Parts: sequence; C-alpha cells; structure tokens
Amino acid sequence: MKKIVDYRKLLNVDKTAELAVLKSVYRTMMKEFHPDKFQVEEEKLAAEARSKEIIEAYHFLVSIAPETCEQNIETYTQTITTSNILDFEYKQSVLNIQFFDGSAYEYFDVPKAIYVKLVNADSPGRFARRHICSSFPYRNVVKVAEPA
Repeated sequence: MKKIVDYRKLLNVDKTAELAVLKSVYRTMMKEFHPDKFQVEEEKLAAEARSKEIIEAYHFLVSIAPETCEQNIETYTQTITTSNILDFEYKQSVLNIQFFDGSAYEYFDVPKAIYVKLVNADSPGRFARRHICSSFPYRNVVKVAEPA
C-alpha cells in the first residue's frame, strides 16, 4: 500500500524496523522539526506541518508493527473467531471490517477480487477468517469497549 511505503520513507525505516527503532527515529525527527525550535513564522508553520506528518506516520507504523499485533493477538483472535461481521467497507485496497463486539480492523493491500468474493460469500465471516484476517497486514481502528 502506498500509505505504508510513504510513511516508511518519511521516517527512513524499512519493513523490518522494530518498535524501538521506530521510537528512536521518531524522537530524533521530532527534536529536529519541533515548531518551538523555530523563531520565523514561516519556518515555524513548515515545522508544524512536518511534525504532524511525522506523528501520523509514527502512530500508523506502530499500529501495524508485528510487535503490536503480537501484543494484541489474543483479543484479535477472540474477535475474529467469536464475533460476527457487522459491516465492511472497501476503499482503495483498504478493507475496513466492523464486528458486533464493537471492534473494527483495517486490512491493507486487499485486492479488489478478494473484496468481491467477500461480498458474494455465503458466510462473509467464514470467508474473512479464511482468506483475509490472517493474510493481510491489519490494524485495530476501534478498541473494544471495556465493560464498566
């Protein structure tokens, strides 16, 4: 996906970058582009825009990092195996699936053909578990609400 590639390029990291490396690169770049470091208004605005891009890239890459997925694998597995699909939406090779338990996941680089098969499947939940959930990079976009 172009977004993932662009964010990795922005932070100058590769696919195998671990969370510690991402954090280190992020902190270094934020020190360099922090808006309070600049006195001239134009430079300050440019630094602010750049720092927002860096923050967005960092948070996105952390959310899809293998270490993050491993930390949340138990919740993820429970969601995809016990909760049915409430709704799904496909936009520019990103498939967003919402589950009845309140969680939602984005799956990246999903081919249009797979989405069409999901739409036409007798059981979208079973199709998603078999062909999407374990095959494409994903991130949690809505946390499961904890009971009060």
